[in-house]
Amino acid sequence: MFIINHRKFFFVLSTFLVVGSIVVVSFFGFNFGIDFKGGSILEVSYVTERPTLETIKAELDKLNLGAYILTPSGNTNYILKTRDLTQAEKTVVLKTLSPMLGLGINLAKEERFNSIGPVVGSQLKNKAIIAIIIVIICIVLFITFAFRKVSQPVASWKYGLATIVALAHDVIIPTGVFVLWSHFHGGEIDLLFVTALLAILGYSVHDTIVVFDRVRENLHLEARPPSGGFEQTVGASVSQTFGRSINTSLTIFLALISLYFLGGSSTKDFAFVLLIGIIAGTYSSIFVASPLLVTLEKLQKK
Repeated sequence: MFIINHRKFFFVLSTFLVVGSIVVVSFFGFNFGIDFKGGSILEVSYVTERPTLETIKAELDKLNLGAYILTPSGNTNYILKTRDLTQAEKTVVLKTLSPMLGLGINLAKEERFNSIGPVVGSQLKNKAIIAIIIVIICIVLFITFAFRKVSQPVASWKYGLATIVALAHDVIIPTGVFVLWSHFHGGEIDLLFVTALLAILGYSVHDTIVVFDRVRENLHLEARPPSGGFEQTVGASVSQTFGRSINTSLTIFLALISLYFLGGSSTKDFAFVLLIGIIAGTYSSIFVASPLLVTLEKLQKK
């Protein structure tokens, strides 16, 4: 009952985090990767010792590449993301990536080269937004259908409404944190980022449904109207599922921590977004979605 009795505090905290995330996104903006704005990605490897990042950047800065991102990959590779390169520019970049350019020896070996046009990037961006919207709509429709037989004292569609609020919470906060992180540490909004958001949505709704389902079970076990009041029923349901939610989230959290520190550089941002999303999703399922049901029930009495 502690969570339900102090729900206003948790609502204020969530509002602060959501508004803060929106402000961060509005101020810094999205740093879209080549998946969405078009460009080229070139990965090279070195047979001998890989040159330092500073050495390569000093050479690349001499070229007219505009803004670019150079990141290490594994022990011997570099990944360069830049504007769309012509074949001639690509050849120059490959030679520049070799620290022994002056000796005429090119130690940089091309591993892969992909180029995405701005039109294709714009289409991918639109499809990513549509995918997220469709997933949210399907989730809400499913919850409304699943809880159709629970109409007292809160209508089934209000379970869906509470879920929408929780899902928005779980998408906006990781996005804001990642935008702030990427501004200071580098990072891009790419297809892996969208994949992470979709995974967060799936996890969050699963955790929320577990709590809601316990509410439904407790309502069926009690007389109608609930003998202890709807507020007490929701509080008991949250308490009964609290340990399960924390333990499940902790297991996933430890796996993502391992992926972040031990995985490759290409999955580091993906793991980081998921980490923030798991924390936000666990919080919203316990401290936002269920207490919101109580608030909706009290509002309809007025």
